[in-house]
Amino acid sequence: MAITDRDHFVYGRCPNPVECGHGLTIGGGSVVPEINFTLPPMEIAESTWPEVRRQYSEMIGSVLERAIQLEVPQLLVEFETLPGMTHRPAWGLEIVRLLADALARAHTEHGLKCALRFTPNDIRESSRPPLMRRGEHWEAMNEIFSGAGHAGADMISIESTGGKEIHDKALLHADLKGIVYALGVLAYRDMAFLWSHLVGECKRQSILPAGDTACGFANTAMVLADRGMIPRSLAAIVRVATVPRSLVAYLEGATGPSKDCAYEGPYLKAMAGIPISMEGKSCACAHLSPVGNVAQAVCDAWSNESVQNIQLLSGKAPVVSMEHLAYDCRLMNTASAEDGGALRLSRWLAESDAPLDVQAYVLHPEVVLRLCERIVEGVTPYEQTIIAVQESIEEMIRAVDDNAVQLPEREVDWLNRLRVAAAALPAKEEAMIDQMIEAGSYADVYRPSEYGLQGA
Repeated sequence: MAITDRDHFVYGRCPNPVECGHGLTIGGGSVVPEINFTLPPMEIAESTWPEVRRQYSEMIGSVLERAIQLEVPQLLVEFETLPGMTHRPAWGLEIVRLLADALARAHTEHGLKCALRFTPNDIRESSRPPLMRRGEHWEAMNEIFSGAGHAGADMISIESTGGKEIHDKALLHADLKGIVYALGVLAYRDMAFLWSHLVGECKRQSILPAGDTACGFANTAMVLADRGMIPRSLAAIVRVATVPRSLVAYLEGATGPSKDCAYEGPYLKAMAGIPISMEGKSCACAHLSPVGNVAQAVCDAWSNESVQNIQLLSGKAPVVSMEHLAYDCRLMNTASAEDGGALRLSRWLAESDAPLDVQAYVLHPEVVLRLCERIVEGVTPYEQTIIAVQESIEEMIRAVDDNAVQLPEREVDWLNRLRVAAAALPAKEEAMIDQMIEAGSYADVYRPSEYGLQGA
């Protein structure tokens, strides 16, 4: 545990801040806006590539112009590739260079402290069952990793998908055993494989290995719960259960800032002391959530997730997002200048959401610290995942009993059923692996050998 005291668990500050890019510090005392933007609906092809370049040039130019007009002192820009830009690495790297050059000019001409986060998307799931450690998709990802720093990126992140092929199916069936197998056995193995490789690449290029996100797992659960397709209590459990899997990146040498859509970020900050990027109400253009304020309580960078380059009444959507982020960060940083101001605002942000939804409750900083203390008792990622599941359930049950959080009666029934299922989970990882492979429940969707396991 890098942080154990709520008084020191606030936004803008962390034990291990990072410096990157053009004089940018993240986690050193102020919150940095992180802007992300993407194309409007359009095809990515040879014939449209000039228009793709024009769109990105327009987006970065207009965003920087608005940031400078609003006197934003620091800015982190994220570029997430679309699948075609990773399948064809030269395209993705071309946009990296375009954005990096624009940031360099803004620093030179206006003194803007800034950096570029590059997030290639994980295309390994393009084949089914996925090939995680070999094949054309892995080779394309390697090519784009190896060129990132040379193209101008200051850090690399990724939304890796190891174990997702099982997790998606298990989630829809509320199969807690399948969920734990995906996260506590498969995902952490893939994280160790992927991040040992990424950290090495980043060292060779002198850029930051920033971090991963369990977006494909926990955010998928959050969206499904919002649509009434799975219980909210299950989505909250999944959120906490992703923590050991995402922590692996930092055990392998990642430094932060964590990726914005990693809502498990507060747990990672408490455990590893790294700076985290978060999103909440600022990302409503990308997806809805019940955690709009609490997600902001301990962030070090504050993001809009992503927005398409479409026209709104006031201007293009990326410019609007830039303004939202600028004012949010200005408020947080102004509060931090007053004695106790950051803790006071952090508490308000948490308390405004936490009583209304269990998904927000498990992100309350005090709850995060309690659960972290238990999770770190696990020796292996599997043990930590089991603890995360069982302790998050007990934490929610106590909160419901104490009227600290609202939960409909049907959800309480689900929570009790999940408590029984959690108690029946194999205590040992080897037993879990043997049972899952022998049962063959998910044999049609994954290849055990791609995770270093024996099996077909």
